[in-house]
Amino acid sequence: MKLGHLNHIGVATPSIEASIALYRDVLGATSIGEPFDLPAQGVRVCFVDTPNTQIELIEPLGETSPLHGFLAKNPAGGQHHLCYEVPDIHEAKAWFESKGARLLGEPRVGAHGTPIFFLHPKDMGGVLTEIMESPRGEH
Repeated sequence: MKLGHLNHIGVATPSIEASIALYRDVLGATSIGEPFDLPAQGVRVCFVDTPNTQIELIEPLGETSPLHGFLAKNPAGGQHHLCYEVPDIHEAKAWFESKGARLLGEPRVGAHGTPIFFLHPKDMGGVLTEIMESPRGEH
């Protein structure tokens, strides 16, 4: 297995609306999707397109959202995770497990509608890492 494309950078935020304004008005983003809820993951997300990747804005959804802990430590929000594409999520899962990396939960459907899983930041150089099956069928 080899590292695939960087699909997106996850940015936690206490307010998607405020973050959209920042990306649009200060950074000049012109392609910003509509926010949508992912109740199974406890988050509300919105994708901002850039020339070479996407920014995934992530806001807590509900009182049990896993983002509350992150925002308690980082009240203004900040970089939450990096997401890399792989051609086959099950092959990637087996690969990372064989290397001793800990998965945070089992593969599930992510915001792009394709299978994902997260790797523990302590096993990834301090970076929460999302692995996503490529929506393009490539890596």
